[in-house]
Amino acid sequence: MSIDTHVIMDETAIRRALTRIAHEILERNKGIEGCVLAGIKTRGVFLAKRLAERLEEIEGASIPWGELDVTFYRDDRNKTVGATNDNSFKLPIHGKKVILFDDVLYTGRTIRAAMDAIMDCGRPESIQLAVLADRGHRELPIRPDYIGKNVPTSKSEEIEVLLQEIDGCDVVRIMHHREES
Repeated sequence: MSIDTHVIMDETAIRRALTRIAHEILERNKGIEGCVLAGIKTRGVFLAKRLAERLEEIEGASIPWGELDVTFYRDDRNKTVGATNDNSFKLPIHGKKVILFDDVLYTGRTIRAAMDAIMDCGRPESIQLAVLADRGHRELPIRPDYIGKNVPTSKSEEIEVLLQEIDGCDVVRIMHHREES
């Protein structure tokens, strides 16, 4: 089996997408007052941090942000006896507009898990969703509010997000697995 890859977003495109998302968030929420960013572990955390920085550059005020670990809430996780919920999201969210950020939206199951995790932390005024790439193929009725790039894919394709903080470069690429003849 071989893998064909095609870059769909480079460093510049990612930066522009985050800037556009920042402006859309500001417009929709009339600023950042009462907003909290929740980056979904792992790459969503770094994207949320970058978005928080961009919002601060634009608004001149900081937005609280944190890391959200949804492992305990996933429906595909092995339910083991004695497992504990180590959701590390510690920011107050009661009455706040929580903006979830993830790298890729696919089936919607990770986002459902994130919403469950947020609801266990308190009762937000609203939950909004930002994603860097939306590849379609939803299994749950979940739609992002802010999208860096729509990327229609087939089920045999994957979207890979590489970020400077983890991978040493910023790139989003589509990978197509094909059988060798």
